[in-house]
Amino acid sequence: MLTFIGLGLYDERSITVEGREALRSADRVFAEFYTSKLVGADVEDLEAYHDAEIEVRSREGVEQDPEAILAAAEEGHAAFLTAGDTMISTTHTDLRLRAEERGIDTRVIHGVTAQSAASSLTGLQNYRFGKATTLPFPYAHGGDDVPGSVIDTVEANRERGLHTVVYLDIKVGTGPTGPDPDHEEYMTADVAAGLLAEGWEDALAVVVARAGSPDSVVAADRLSALAEREFGDPLHLLVIPGDLHHVEADALVGLAGAPPELVEE
Repeated sequence: MLTFIGLGLYDERSITVEGREALRSADRVFAEFYTSKLVGADVEDLEAYHDAEIEVRSREGVEQDPEAILAAAEEGHAAFLTAGDTMISTTHTDLRLRAEERGIDTRVIHGVTAQSAASSLTGLQNYRFGKATTLPFPYAHGGDDVPGSVIDTVEANRERGLHTVVYLDIKVGTGPTGPDPDHEEYMTADVAAGLLAEGWEDALAVVVARAGSPDSVVAADRLSALAEREFGDPLHLLVIPGDLHHVEADALVGLAGAPPELVEE
């Protein structure tokens, strides 16, 4: 049996009760933190809280050489952990398919996602979000601007009146000069807002910082204004609103401090 478990958004307690029980009952526990991470807990915190030994795998150890995970699942009950939801954004469908092809039973236990938290915290209605996109570090795509694919996604959503979640780049194990096992870098919302204001347009945007934590931050303003602010520790994301229902507009003013004149434009 191979059980995929989403750990939720913030720390060792963000997991669901169902996920906690499955983790603690597993014979071996694997995890990856290269696509996202829990900023409120490290591996030692997880191990102590759940009374389990966790084997952290690199990207290559999951995507190119998953044999240890699959073998453990053939021999007993293996758990595979990721931050957020294990099949949303941090997608591991390939690993699940490999297990199924070998006759290994699989199960998914969901966790809270950044996308659902962004809707909940901002007051923007979940069914009015379009396709999400990720803003990479400039060095990661060989340029010094915003990739056209990001702009195309935002503008296509806005043409339909839809909001866009813009995930911000995470680099773990690789940096500007190539592979680096000690490198960890998280794009912050102020940097992302500056890139978009300069490389796209100075539109209304909403910052969501540290969703799921006790000190989460939600702030709405023009991108150029957000670029001048600091939002603290990661993880951050941006939302570019589309057309606003009057309740959504009120929420951005009341919950995110948006200037009233911006939501009326």
